[in-house]
Amino acid sequence: MGTASFQFLGFAAVVVAVFNLHRSVAWRQAILLLASLIFLGFFSLSPVSYLPLLGFLAFGFVSVRLMQGGYGRSAFLPLLIAGIVGFIWLKKYSFVPGPFLLRFPYVTLGLSYIFFRVLHLIIDAKDGTIPGKVRLVSYLNYTLNFTTLISGPIQRYQDFASMQLAQKALPLNVFVVGQSIERIIVGFFKVNVLSLLLSMAQNEALTSLNADSSFGDKVFHGIVIAASYPFYLYCNFSGYIDIVIGIARLLRLELPENFNRPFSSDNFLNFWSRWHITLSEWLKTYVYNPLLIFLMRRYPEPSVSPFLGVFAFFVTFFLVGVWHGQTSVFIFFGVLQGLGVSATKLYQVLMAKWVGKKRYKALANNALYNVFARGLTFTWFAFTLLWFWSNWTQLGSIANRLGVPAILAAWACIFFGASLLLAMWEAARNWLLSFEWQSEPLLLSRYTRTVWGTALVVIATATVMLLNAPAPDIVYKAF
Repeated sequence: MGTASFQFLGFAAVVVAVFNLHRSVAWRQAILLLASLIFLGFFSLSPVSYLPLLGFLAFGFVSVRLMQGGYGRSAFLPLLIAGIVGFIWLKKYSFVPGPFLLRFPYVTLGLSYIFFRVLHLIIDAKDGTIPGKVRLVSYLNYTLNFTTLISGPIQRYQDFASMQLAQKALPLNVFVVGQSIERIIVGFFKVNVLSLLLSMAQNEALTSLNADSSFGDKVFHGIVIAASYPFYLYCNFSGYIDIVIGIARLLRLELPENFNRPFSSDNFLNFWSRWHITLSEWLKTYVYNPLLIFLMRRYPEPSVSPFLGVFAFFVTFFLVGVWHGQTSVFIFFGVLQGLGVSATKLYQVLMAKWVGKKRYKALANNALYNVFARGLTFTWFAFTLLWFWSNWTQLGSIANRLGVPAILAAWACIFFGASLLLAMWEAARNWLLSFEWQSEPLLLSRYTRTVWGTALVVIATATVMLLNAPAPDIVYKAF
């Protein structure tokens, strides 16, 4: 069952209808758990294939209860290390010797997100910041929630429990239902239309690219191959997030936002505060902040402190790449992410030191500066993603077919094109939002949104039926 398919929406509709038949906490917990187990069951018919996942879940629950039972001082570090090692082992990282790996096929669907939730629970339980005992049903609903199992967003247990265990559930009126359905429609359109078309464009460019093509054709195909994927990934991933946020709200749960117009970012640090927000927030809370505090205690000199942040950023976002995959490709992807963020922070530190904070702030607010900064941010992200969707062999083949002159020309075009087009998009968006009706932007009025939503339904349905091709699966499902 595709996670952005009509089948998934049908399954979710049934769950929503049954879930809202009764408002008691026990009923809400039972239906959500049953729905999540049924959803998980679609991915394998073999009970044995779920044993490793069940073992990891059991480890997490026992660890949390030990922390809440007062064993944090002695058991915390061993349990934390065991959880990380267990994740690496089950995900079959390439540096783990083959004889140590499990030989039978097993389900790892959603394990990466379960891993974040389990670590968060262990750490917060040790720190005593989780109110009340974590019960088994609540734990399973939090870790296996079918709306967030595959690709997040990553929600804190405290926020989840405050809604799931509340005696009075979140209100569900006609306006909330309308907003939720609108969110689902937008997400479905992103995944089934926009991401499908962008994927087809990239695949066509990859197929058409050959060493005998003219220089102009090579540059054009290089641009499409590299520049289409960030938009594809955004439509695919944010579309899925739109769908599950809408569904979860109908289940009286509010999920955190995961995207906030990331391509409007004027630097790579700002980009990661707008892209996969819950991942970067998790890493900031549980990796960056503790690491920075440790380093500042170890090196308390004021002159060194800004540069410690640079190093902490590199380590944090290097782990982004390592978390995404098990091979050297993703390690390099992590290196590029870490370099992008840490270089941005280093640039900010040095510029503030060299020209002064006021002059640097004025420069950062300069319109022309922002145009090219936005283009550079997009270009770097597109470059890093080469190691996200491809591998060393394929990248070598693409580079050989393009040649160095075409590669350089393509990236130059991507930089200047992104600078210009993203600036035009920002200007057009601000202009459209300037038209008001009844003290609100006309573009955001419920009448405009109703017409827009209806059009998206028609276009998405027609696209699915006419192309008769399955929508691209959610990219982050693989992680």
